[in-house]
Amino acid sequence: MTVSPAAELAAHPFFVDLADEVVAAVAPLVSRLDADPGQVLGREGEPAGVFYALTAGRVALEVHAADRPPALLETLQAGDVVGWSWLVPPYRWHFDAVAVGPVSAIRVDGARLRAEMDADPVLGYALAARFIPVIVDRLQATRLRLLDLYGHDHR
Repeated sequence: MTVSPAAELAAHPFFVDLADEVVAAVAPLVSRLDADPGQVLGREGEPAGVFYALTAGRVALEVHAADRPPALLETLQAGDVVGWSWLVPPYRWHFDAVAVGPVSAIRVDGARLRAEMDADPVLGYALAARFIPVIVDRLQATRLRLLDLYGHDHR
């Protein structure tokens, strides 16, 4: 028996304890994504109009620096969400998100969800409050990676 993306959404850890009305508002905006290893889900600097709730597999978040290979910031897995740039102007990906192996996810149309959030402040607050820790976690992962790369004092 195949589970619909909306049912997967309701069971995903990111959404599981949100009010039923919030999940119901997001459900019409979802589709399923099955990504192959190496597939790019989002590229740094490109428009960001979606996010992904991972249900299987792993996604690497990478950042580019001149004359260097991409630096791995964090690896996300089932239960995590990939992408918050759809929520913050100018709505462009801040990192590359690359499937490490086969990935299954729920793709959410963030651009349409933003419009729903603008129209319904209760929905907007519930989802913004849920995404703020995601943003903070990604910034902390970036900070830790930078300390790892440049940790010694150059003063």
